[in-house]
Amino acid sequence: MKKEQYSFQFEVFDSINDLSKEDANLLQQSRAITKTAYAPYSNFFVGAVALLSNGEIVKGTNQENASFPVGICAERSLLSSTAALFPAAHILTMAISYQNKNGKSNTPVSPCGMCRQALLEHEKRYDHPIKLILSGTEGEVYVIERSSLLLPLSFTGDDLRK
Repeated sequence: MKKEQYSFQFEVFDSINDLSKEDANLLQQSRAITKTAYAPYSNFFVGAVALLSNGEIVKGTNQENASFPVGICAERSLLSSTAALFPAAHILTMAISYQNKNGKSNTPVSPCGMCRQALLEHEKRYDHPIKLILSGTEGEVYVIERSSLLLPLSFTGDDLRK
């Protein structure tokens, strides 16, 4: 028997003010777009904004439904829009923010498992990493160099061909 270990490093910034101008702009837009999310059940409003390789900016928000499995997260909403509107462009950076009407919104949260899988697929599809910027409406900001780091031992198309 042998033991393996998985770990990764990410950057932690005290606030949006410590980011580059480009990253701060994306995060500010993701914070603003949370206002258009539809989250009447969880009161957890999420916004995602991406900078594409062609210079375009694409936005997504979570859209809940009384039949819970029908809803979609902000990240997957954005990924779908990006692929449909700009199929030749890949995502360079995605900023994700949230506003929790039931509590504080001052610590970063990361994408759910389903979104992590979708982000990984997008990275593989375009053969390009997606830098993630994670934050609430205030407080610390995490910057992760590639979304695939969030999904160790991931399932990919390669597994279907083994």
